[in-house]
Amino acid sequence: MPPGADVDTLLSQVVLRGLGDKLYDKRKAAALEVEQLVKTLAKEGNWQSVVHILDHLIEDYAYSPQANCRKGGLLALAAAAVALAERKQDTKKKGDEWAGPDYLAVVVPPVLNSLVDADARVRYYACEALYNIAKVSRDDFLEPHFNCTFDALFRLVADPDPAVNQATTFLDALMKDIVTAHEHFNMDEFVGQFQTALKVTAPRKRAFLLSWMQVLASVPDLDMLAHLPLFLGSLLDCLCDPFGEVRAQATKVLQDLLMEVQSASTQNLDYPALATVLVEAAKSGDDAIRLTALRWLRSFVVDAKAELLPLYAMILQAILPALSSSTPEIQQVAREANAELLDLPAGWEAADPAALLAAVANELHSVQEPTRMAALLWLNTLLSQSRRTVLEHLDVLLPSLFDALHAPSERVVVEALSVQAAIAADDPLQFRTLMKELLDRFRGPGGARLLQRRGSLVVRKLVTRLGGRAVLSMLSSILEDERDLPFAAALVQALNLILLTAPELKDLRMSLRSAGRTEEGAHLFTTLYRSWCHSLGAVLSLCFLSEAYGHAYELASCFAELPMGVEVLVQIDRLVQLLETPVFNFLRLHLLHPARYPALLWSMYALLMLLPQSEAFKTLHARLHSVPTVTLLKMDSQPPTQGASPRAPREATPRRSQDCQPDRSRDDMNGVWKQISSASSASSNASCTGGTEIPFGELLALFRRRQLAHAQHEEQRRSSTFETEPEDTLLRSLVGLSAVSVEPTDATLSAARRTVSDSTALAL
Repeated sequence: MPPGADVDTLLSQVVLRGLGDKLYDKRKAAALEVEQLVKTLAKEGNWQSVVHILDHLIEDYAYSPQANCRKGGLLALAAAAVALAERKQDTKKKGDEWAGPDYLAVVVPPVLNSLVDADARVRYYACEALYNIAKVSRDDFLEPHFNCTFDALFRLVADPDPAVNQATTFLDALMKDIVTAHEHFNMDEFVGQFQTALKVTAPRKRAFLLSWMQVLASVPDLDMLAHLPLFLGSLLDCLCDPFGEVRAQATKVLQDLLMEVQSASTQNLDYPALATVLVEAAKSGDDAIRLTALRWLRSFVVDAKAELLPLYAMILQAILPALSSSTPEIQQVAREANAELLDLPAGWEAADPAALLAAVANELHSVQEPTRMAALLWLNTLLSQSRRTVLEHLDVLLPSLFDALHAPSERVVVEALSVQAAIAADDPLQFRTLMKELLDRFRGPGGARLLQRRGSLVVRKLVTRLGGRAVLSMLSSILEDERDLPFAAALVQALNLILLTAPELKDLRMSLRSAGRTEEGAHLFTTLYRSWCHSLGAVLSLCFLSEAYGHAYELASCFAELPMGVEVLVQIDRLVQLLETPVFNFLRLHLLHPARYPALLWSMYALLMLLPQSEAFKTLHARLHSVPTVTLLKMDSQPPTQGASPRAPREATPRRSQDCQPDRSRDDMNGVWKQISSASSASSNASCTGGTEIPFGELLALFRRRQLAHAQHEEQRRSSTFETEPEDTLLRSLVGLSAVSVEPTDATLSAARRTVSDSTALAL
């Protein structure tokens, strides 16, 4: 045929009518005629006529308002494309250059346009036509038309027509096959489109995209990991799809990708971008997303710990909260990841300790025990690795650490105390700061409740880690300058009870018993005394524990001049109860030797005389009545024993004259009292036998001043027109004091004593 001939000349009217016929067979036959004609023209090299035919098919048929014409046009265009593709392949086989037109650029656009046709049958024929074109063209089709075809398929997968869906499935499978076989598929151009498509929520479209992800990930030459940060978040979102098939498909894709990540070189992965996506996903409310994100993070930490060091702080933000998840699997994965993170590698400073500390501090206020415990454990780790960094942020950390003392869980309290002890260790300045902050936490109504609930635990754990001598000495030093007298008295009484009962302070109690013989014991006695004298009961306990019996008598004797209110009586009542406990077994045994410990008996009777005839009076009276009378009558005949300190020296015991010897048949105690009085006077002036001198005179003067100050404070409180402050009421109830000032009657003392017993039990 001559080049440039009219279409009417090229195509018979039968063919033209057949392309628009309502019957498929006639349209199909007409399309085959077009195919044969195009083959002939291509063989002749009559490309101009070929172009005329293609243009006519597009303008008069593919874009025709008649549906049947559009169907026939699609069949004819596909047939023409097949003919040209075969001719092009033959040309390449011969080694010749293709001289024909870019037929795909002409044919494919109208076919793609028909994929969105309103007529379902037209859409079906468009799928069929595109399938035939792509199948015969393959690589030639892929490069310029893949993205448009993928976009069309993405829309068609949700088509309501079953026939269109089936045709789409065939076309989709063909495109995957072409991509898999193609050696140089351009992923860079496609990834943006794929990333946008992944944001959809329609289940069918998600399934379509996930199937493509599986295909792309299986192509060896495609570096999907380089683009993984762009669509990892969307893949994770598919895990919460309402359709189980989509969730299963997403799980499989993510598992395959994770395996590829684990086997890939760390240099090819953008860890910061991936970790950012995973951390956000780990905060999801969906357990499947959260668990998968944590598994990825755990894998990252295990396989690339050194590369991830700069990201530790960000990763911790995801892992620490997950430790408290209600899902056991999430907890387990989070624990494993956290353990790996805690095992800091060499050069860990790249992790930015300050950022790590900020991430940890953020979780110190968590209401969940596992998270809070892990944060405290991290603080301990950072203290051991970068103490300076932690101390630089101490003003932020300390409030959180002390807030942890109010936690419902005792494990959290103990771990918080462990961190505090680590901060204070080997640093006197931090030690004092910590102890002062601790005492301040016991102020106010909340502090009083904390002291009652956790005071003993707090002090005992600090003693275990920092040493009893250091802790009590520092607390005593701080309380020595305390201006809030009721607060100081309450704290001293609580600390005294801990000193007497805590197993951790057994060695300290033994050291105090040697106060009259060793410099160490004497110094400890003096240090504690300076704050213990805020409370008569506490300081008397200290004297009895240290065997300073003569000084104990002098303290009790001070109340011949000092005001004595119900608070003092309650403290004596409490002391009498403590004297009956095992810690004072040695003291009760000393009562069997009044000649060796005359001041002890004298101080006991002094306390008895100060008490009203209450239950405490009866208890103490019964105890003293148990002292064998015969030992009292022979007290001057028993020499003092070395080692009991302080006691009356041998020369301090007066020799009895002949005329003052008692008749042993009479129960006359006058002579005995003279002997005890003389021995006690000497004992109060001697601090020890061969030991370090204790400034009892100075301490006694300090005691008088403190007790006068307390009495004046109490007087001011009584004279005030205002009611007792709630804080004062709590502190007073803690130590068993009445919140209302009353005269020290036996009924008042009994009621107060019951309060004391309850408070003591709580403290212990």
